[in-house]
Amino acid sequence: MERYIQIVNIAIEAVFANRFRSILTALGIIFGVAAVIAMMAIGKGAQQEILDQIKLVGVNNIVITPIIEKNSSSSDDSEEGGGKTQASKFSPGLSMKDAESIMSVIPTVSCVSPEVIYETFIVKDGIRSSATLTGVTPDFFDVFNLTLFEGYMFSENQMEAGSPVCIIGPTIKSKFFPSENPIGKHIKCGNIWLKVIGVLEGRNTMVAGSEDLGISNYNVNIYAPIQTLFLRYKDRSVVNAATIHGEEGVFFGGDFAVFSSSSTSDEETNKNQIDKIVVQVRESSHINATVKVLKEMLVRKHAGVEDFEIRVPELLLKQEQRTKDIFNIVLGAIASISLIVGGIGIMNIMLASVMERIREIGVRRATGATRRDIVFQFLSEATIISITGGIIGIFLGVGLARVIMEITDILTIISPISILVSFGVSAAVGIIFGYMPAQRAAMQDPVQSLRHD
Repeated sequence: MERYIQIVNIAIEAVFANRFRSILTALGIIFGVAAVIAMMAIGKGAQQEILDQIKLVGVNNIVITPIIEKNSSSSDDSEEGGGKTQASKFSPGLSMKDAESIMSVIPTVSCVSPEVIYETFIVKDGIRSSATLTGVTPDFFDVFNLTLFEGYMFSENQMEAGSPVCIIGPTIKSKFFPSENPIGKHIKCGNIWLKVIGVLEGRNTMVAGSEDLGISNYNVNIYAPIQTLFLRYKDRSVVNAATIHGEEGVFFGGDFAVFSSSSTSDEETNKNQIDKIVVQVRESSHINATVKVLKEMLVRKHAGVEDFEIRVPELLLKQEQRTKDIFNIVLGAIASISLIVGGIGIMNIMLASVMERIREIGVRRATGATRRDIVFQFLSEATIISITGGIIGIFLGVGLARVIMEITDILTIISPISILVSFGVSAAVGIIFGYMPAQRAAMQDPVQSLRHD
């Protein structure tokens, strides 16, 4: 054992005696390991973002939204376009009856959450701010895994009576109730005062593409019973003389973004009673079949008009994850090539080193060193260089991952596994690519080596 320790010490001395050559030899390993760690950190971060998105949209959810038509006063509309517009007038659009039918008819559905969304303003103690008021049922909070930080949920009586109560996000609390408990206090939404009965726990919703997946920023919204919005604000399913003549400018509760839908000829108008239905399926395997049944059922209920869109966020996210996985595999493969190039660099420089140190090999053989000792010495040098380069590469890779996250806002997560793999690969590269030069050094003839100039 002592003999091998002495050989390792000789190898270390040889590495330090040729510092510049050793650094050049290690560069390939350094950058290869750094690239592998940085790429794996990007891949891990992308995977975590996908998981966060799945949590935000809820597991096994299907999102149904209406297709809002645009008004057009042009006299040269095509007959086909006119026919489509005429046909759409016979469809009632998304309504509470749709949500109730889905829950009662489709056995694979575990929960249905209808939503009504209005852009309004909120006022308290002279502070005014725009906000989103959403009418929901208690199932909404279960579907999206939202929990209360304080207060209590809507009761059955409050839901049926359309009571003027609300649950606010943490951002609303910090802005309008910075130094007081909001529970039991009132806040003005539009022209209606709502009593705060609960505050949601904060949740990070800063996820790219969240709006396309039906994710809203729960922290800044106000939630009221859906019946409250129908009774005290506006029920778009109710048709009256003002609606027929396009005079939707005034309604009880007013001051919403939708109240002036007839102001321009091309502005979108929403005749749907509700703005979104989120359907939660019991099992992931039932999603595709449920989507098919939902489409057929809603088309039939809407008089043959497909004036809605059905999206499955989880499937979209899985497709996105698959794309990112392929991209990460490509990046990892490219980064791994750097390690191979670094290993070839070690082999080439070590082979050159053998030719330069033939006389040293002859002296060592003449003083009693065996071929195994020579192999172990040169193999130790290659391994020391690769392991040292691997350690430097680990620190460089961690730093590079941090820089990428700061500069590009791409989430990077460095896992211990990536560090261990990179370190193991760097050591293996030194052993594998250092063996040939070591073997060549050991095969040198001692007598000829001593005569070498």
